[in-house]
Amino acid sequence: MKTDTADSHWDAEWAGIEAGSKWLTPEADVMAWADTLAPGARILDLGCGVGRHALWLAARGFDVVALDAAERGLAEIDRAGAVETVLARMDALPFEDHAFDHVLSWNVIYHGDEDVLLRTIAEIRRVLKPGGTFLGTMLSKRRLPYEQAKYAGREIGRNAWVFDAPGTDKVHPHYFCSAAELFALLSGFECLRLEDREHEKPGSWHWHFVAERLGVRP
Repeated sequence: MKTDTADSHWDAEWAGIEAGSKWLTPEADVMAWADTLAPGARILDLGCGVGRHALWLAARGFDVVALDAAERGLAEIDRAGAVETVLARMDALPFEDHAFDHVLSWNVIYHGDEDVLLRTIAEIRRVLKPGGTFLGTMLSKRRLPYEQAKYAGREIGRNAWVFDAPGTDKVHPHYFCSAAELFALLSGFECLRLEDREHEKPGSWHWHFVAERLGVRP
């Protein structure tokens, strides 16, 4: 069964994006991370949406590729220009090994079951140069009881849930994990920073992490 289906929700969302939307504003964590990177580094923005991070990074001189499975988000980036866009699935990246110095994936890779997630992390590891960093987020298990209190839900596979929440992306599978489970998922990486943090709403817990791709640098 296909589980990485949330792009259908977001494709519709991007069609109606309005000026001032939070989805157009870069996250502070991304801006702080960018300050640690070498000028001109090649960055993959995996699950780029309408380009809030890709366009910001490109404006600061980074060599950015913006990838998403939602065509309408990529169309918004294409209208702005200055960033290469790629339509593809997150678990089948159309790039050569070690193609990027760094990878960013903000609120993206948890949209699917564990098989999709493991393939996606393996692909990120493959396209990332040894010593490169992966800035990402995941849903924390601490969030799950808050979702269960609001919506009827069912677990479709280990840690992967869908909810009866029409009009939201929660009708599509979402993966929730503990810190220990996240460390296990990040095989081939060394976790440099990890924090469980609420976003805008109470109970909206997300893991924020920076992980370094292990291996001998070329």
